[in-house]
Amino acid sequence: MVSDGIDRLGFLIHDVQRLLRKRFETRASGLGLSSAQWRLMVRVAKEEGVTQARLAELLEIEPISVSRLVDRMEEGGWIERRADAADRRVRMIFPTAKASAAYAEVKSLAGEVYEESLIGVSPEDRRVLIRALDVIVKNLADGEASSLEKIKNAEGAAA
Repeated sequence: MVSDGIDRLGFLIHDVQRLLRKRFETRASGLGLSSAQWRLMVRVAKEEGVTQARLAELLEIEPISVSRLVDRMEEGGWIERRADAADRRVRMIFPTAKASAAYAEVKSLAGEVYEESLIGVSPEDRRVLIRALDVIVKNLADGEASSLEKIKNAEGAAA
């Protein structure tokens, strides 16, 4: 069987993600947060007022783990909890000024890691890569059934 490399796609995506995370963690180690804390802080910075339940979904971890993580970050002065005006049982999470300043540094570090990872990739190939990954995310986010329907429709149209 002749392969165009598609059989390696999952492994390549996984390896890139793992290596990017490892390189980023090495660079960001001096800033005083674990990788789990960085991930939470970035989500909170991008979605101020996010609920703990939504953070658990976004981070793909159990709600109790998010609660403990939020506790530690609140104690460290990185985030603050506020009650939702509409439902006092709901706790919304907001970044502090300390987190906002660190987020700017994190974005800069991430940009450096991304640039380092893309050395030797032409600007056009970078655009193609991003477009292709966007399509993959969209295909997978739509759900398995609709993706299979798209394949069948595309095969039917090509016939």
